[in-house]
Amino acid sequence: MTRLGVLLFTVLLVGCASRTVVPPEPMPTHASFTLASAALQETRRLNVYTPPGYDPAAATRYPVLYMPDGGEQEDFPHVASTLDTAIRAGEVRPFILVGIENTERRRDMTGPTQVDEDRKIAPRVGGSAAFLTFIRDELMPEVRRRYRTTEETAIIGESLAGLFIVETFFLQPELFTTSIALSPSLWWNDDELVRKAEERLKARPDLRATLYVASANEEGIAPQSARLAEILRANAPAGLTWRYEPRPDLRHDNIYRSLSPQVLRQYLAPVPAH
Repeated sequence: MTRLGVLLFTVLLVGCASRTVVPPEPMPTHASFTLASAALQETRRLNVYTPPGYDPAAATRYPVLYMPDGGEQEDFPHVASTLDTAIRAGEVRPFILVGIENTERRRDMTGPTQVDEDRKIAPRVGGSAAFLTFIRDELMPEVRRRYRTTEETAIIGESLAGLFIVETFFLQPELFTTSIALSPSLWWNDDELVRKAEERLKARPDLRATLYVASANEEGIAPQSARLAEILRANAPAGLTWRYEPRPDLRHDNIYRSLSPQVLRQYLAPVPAH
């Protein structure tokens, strides 16, 4: 073998030896299906966890928790595992979990923006209206067709997914019974959702829903979340149950896994018997 050949072989050997193989994250047994979307002009993959004892032939119906970032390589494994553990322990009511796998995350999770810096985060942004149409008009009817569901719905997400959840809460608050937004990227479009929050709340005096917002210690999210809480405190309709939880001890990269177990147990808890 030539000196060059020995060198190339050594580099290849070292490279293979140093490469870390990350095993798949464990997750409960679940099903997956694809759905062709006219709203998004593409086919989307959905991952669905059903709770212990779910029987498609039985009469029992279940509420549904939706989640963006719901791919098997995204946040679906840890949320499904948390839900499964909590349900089996009697700490959460049996829920169906529907994870929406990403294709163009930053397109789907963001609304239009007038801020040039915002547009630099991805080749395409501002597609949240189409993504909402997909969820409302295509995905939810398909889930109701495939599974035995109740009318109760919830949604959970973090960062840009949290932004989408807060936007959906203000634009279509009747779509989800419970909205959980962890460190929502409220800086988007010069804090538009915060700036328009008071007006939108006053326009919905009969609103009945639940909203939970938390923020880690991060610029562009924590101050905006705190201002949103002030607006909610002054203007929330009587039928809105809401809570803002500042968590300066957490970071953007760990708030989802750190908070979702306790938040799901709190907001999806079993209903006390009367």
